[in-house]
Amino acid sequence: MPGIKIAVVDDHPLFREGVTRSFGEIEDFEMVAEGGSREDALRIVRELCPDVMLMDISMPGNGLEAIAEALDHCPDLKIVMLTVSETSEDIATALKLGAKGYVLKGVGSRGLADVVRTVASGESYVSPALSARMIAGLSAPDASARPDPMSELTGREQEVLRLVASGLSNKRVARELDLHEKTVKHHMTRILSKLKVTNRTEAALALRDATDQRSAAERPQS
Repeated sequence: MPGIKIAVVDDHPLFREGVTRSFGEIEDFEMVAEGGSREDALRIVRELCPDVMLMDISMPGNGLEAIAEALDHCPDLKIVMLTVSETSEDIATALKLGAKGYVLKGVGSRGLADVVRTVASGESYVSPALSARMIAGLSAPDASARPDPMSELTGREQEVLRLVASGLSNKRVARELDLHEKTVKHHMTRILSKLKVTNRTEAALALRDATDQRSAAERPQS
């Protein structure tokens, strides 16, 4: 069975070599290319179209600026930003442009392998700590002008979304709510559809926005 084809683009050779070596030692992965710049990333995509590309933000040409063009060349490509940047703006921009994962460079090799498997299977992934920070810290200037999207969700769907937003996997959510994992996946499909978002992180942000809006509405006017 062919492995997941991976490319690594990072302008730090020692880090890149370490990641490449780690994946090379795991049977279900196949390292197909590496590079150190936006130009390298686009060349790799044009020539090989790997399954997953791990890409830094802070590299020549800027990793964020490579996302949309890479996906134009290879729509099935799954991009994971592997970076030191913890800013909510970078996370939100990466996801908006089409990245399917966002992971900090402190992640271990096993953890990174799990992320790649998750993203390759079609799911999105953001490090739980970063996801929680976005939910807690981002502001929504126009929240008061928008209706509460949570009103469209059933009580059970809201329970599922709150647990997902806290960083739990579908399996953990199923365990917490005593449900089958397939049932949780079904709930998540309906939640994404009702909220008109494309992944778990965007759904978590919608929950945060709705919570902020309710808090603002309930706050006494001075």
